[in-house]
Amino acid sequence: MNGAPTQTPAFPMAIKATIYKANLQIADMDRGYYADHSLTIARHPSETDERMMMRVLAFALNANDTLVFGKGLSDDDEPDLWQKDLTGSIEKWIEVGLPDDKRLLKACGRSDQVLAYCYNSTSDIWWKQIAGKVERARNLCVMQVPAEAAAQMAALAQRTMHLQFTVQDGQVWLGDGERVVQTELIMRKEFAARR
Repeated sequence: MNGAPTQTPAFPMAIKATIYKANLQIADMDRGYYADHSLTIARHPSETDERMMMRVLAFALNANDTLVFGKGLSDDDEPDLWQKDLTGSIEKWIEVGLPDDKRLLKACGRSDQVLAYCYNSTSDIWWKQIAGKVERARNLCVMQVPAEAAAQMAALAQRTMHLQFTVQDGQVWLGDGERVVQTELIMRKEFAARR
């Protein structure tokens, strides 16, 4: 109050997540799933457009009424997306990026199904390093989005998005009314057949 200059705190302020909105029209002919979803996506300050759009893609590929975004980058104990039953048991745990083998195996112990979507130019190297360590995980599926398609999907990112998502015979189309990205995911590891 005596006119002295105010001091800035010695610690930096935390940067908050940026909120994105996406209206997603899904026509997944391979699963027989047709629905519209309004998504609110909290983008972590360290997250890229590419990674955020891979979360949107993972949502669309697994969409149902109980699939939700987890804290992902903000919390080591939560995935990027998950689906729980009415008792709170985890039915589906979804990771995006290049999670290490320990994280995937821990998720396999906590969930009925674990899906991982890798997408960047180092995905091949990552998979070679962990494939042998996760091969016995029967409830793990690993898919790779080609790096070029992931980069094209990143270009669709906007604070408010209206996206159309179509799957037919393993082919994936994601568009915003002006641009369309077409791709096919590469299966790295399938769920083991039930005995």
